[in-house]
Amino acid sequence: MIKVFKILRGLSILSGLVYLFTGGVVVKGLSVGPLAVLAFVAGSPMLGAALAVSTLGDVLLDLDPQRLFVFGLGSFLVAHLIYTSVFVRNRRRPMALGAAQVLPAGLVLLYSVTVSAWLLRSLGTLIVPVAFYMCAITAMVLSAILARFSNPWVAVGAVLFLISDSLLAVNKFKTPVPYRDILVWTTYYVGQFLIANSFPRKAAYNSGNGSA
Repeated sequence: MIKVFKILRGLSILSGLVYLFTGGVVVKGLSVGPLAVLAFVAGSPMLGAALAVSTLGDVLLDLDPQRLFVFGLGSFLVAHLIYTSVFVRNRRRPMALGAAQVLPAGLVLLYSVTVSAWLLRSLGTLIVPVAFYMCAITAMVLSAILARFSNPWVAVGAVLFLISDSLLAVNKFKTPVPYRDILVWTTYYVGQFLIANSFPRKAAYNSGNGSA
């Protein structure tokens, strides 16, 4: 079982690097896809579902980023809703929050509101779906931060996911972002990888990951 985890993780990392330098819908799908399989095998079906739907969004946006944009956006919207449900269910009880959660949560909320307000007039007919999407991804990040996991990497991954999507939105609707492809893919993939590999999981998966 540990060997399977290592193979899936290795395939994901290799595909992520190959996509960064060469592109291609197949290697893009093989970047986050193995992380979904890994989560299912490790006994985290909801986490696996979020990663699987994210993989679908990756493929759709790579096949035709113009005509399939709304469908790709919808796939990631579903992923964020699943992530939020998973993070809320795994929050620590009682919900005693300190500065380590409140301050980052406040900064994320400020960032999201600022970017959304800046993009507002440029969204045209997509204003409703994009605004709804921004609310969903912001809720996902906040739920990751406020869940108070035993390590901070799930929340860091969620924040990177938000940064990636905001860079993509700025480039699409407002102004070109220098090194867009590198920045968007790197923050997105690292974010998904951190979420998938840092989420609390069964002992067998922990042994395969080499962490508690």
